[in-house]
Amino acid sequence: MTFRPLTRCVLMAASLCLAALPARALDVETYAGTVTVTGTPSKVAVYDIAALDTLLAIGVMPAGIPGNLYLPELSDLKGKADVVGDIFEPDLEALSALQPDLVIVGGRSSGKEKETSRIAPSLDMTMDGIDVVDQARERARTYGTIFGRKVQAENALADFDAALARARSAVQGKGKALIVMTNGPKITAYGTTSRFGWVHKALDLPAAVEDVKGATHGEPVSFEFIARADPDWLLVLDRAAAIGARDQNAKATLDNALVHGTKAWKRGQVVYLPSADFYIAAGGLKATTRVLGAIETAFSDSQ
Repeated sequence: MTFRPLTRCVLMAASLCLAALPARALDVETYAGTVTVTGTPSKVAVYDIAALDTLLAIGVMPAGIPGNLYLPELSDLKGKADVVGDIFEPDLEALSALQPDLVIVGGRSSGKEKETSRIAPSLDMTMDGIDVVDQARERARTYGTIFGRKVQAENALADFDAALARARSAVQGKGKALIVMTNGPKITAYGTTSRFGWVHKALDLPAAVEDVKGATHGEPVSFEFIARADPDWLLVLDRAAAIGARDQNAKATLDNALVHGTKAWKRGQVVYLPSADFYIAAGGLKATTRVLGAIETAFSDSQ
């Protein structure tokens, strides 16, 4: 009995010492520079679909999400998290009501961290161009560190890298590809330095046209351009499908006599990629894995 006061004092002292310890501070490299995140966030609001996709892959459940999630695989989030804007603009009133510990923007909401940081520490985790795969890995590991889920991040990356290796193996020796996007009746081509150039780089997939202009945003092209390029493979993004528009779909747009004359069409090597995964969520681990899976399946099935 005489030891109880001493024990209580020791426990109280230990508690005071723990309370005095500073919270962990982590410097995070973002698209907009270095941001310090203090502690382990328990409530995160996410505006970027790629970031949202990766966070779910490592087991982090967001508290705030954009209203339109675009990917059918994310539809289960509706009703489980608060809507705090859309992928372009945060609803600052809704975000303030949520009171998150951390906000993640990126892609179409890039730059909005200047506004959201008035409410909570904010990270712009935009990914772009030919290094999307490398950036996807970096982002996954960063999220794993921020949220205390390093093991889950490495497990998710192992699955991602396996899908990448399978797709890279499938395309080897199968010819050259041209990436095109249809937007209703309009067509844009993308080269190795474009926003979709990561496909060529990550898979060692030769480009049918090396000097496509327009860089990041692609080059508006005609059916004659596709005929002259005569690719072995056409990798097609249907933008209308990606954003849920009712414009003419990609299959109807490309059903043209000049396209019919290409090796890709004659050999049945026109690949319609998962639109929202490729256009909205590029760099998200699960979304990009689905894109890689579509490429692997198409090339594996070719003769």
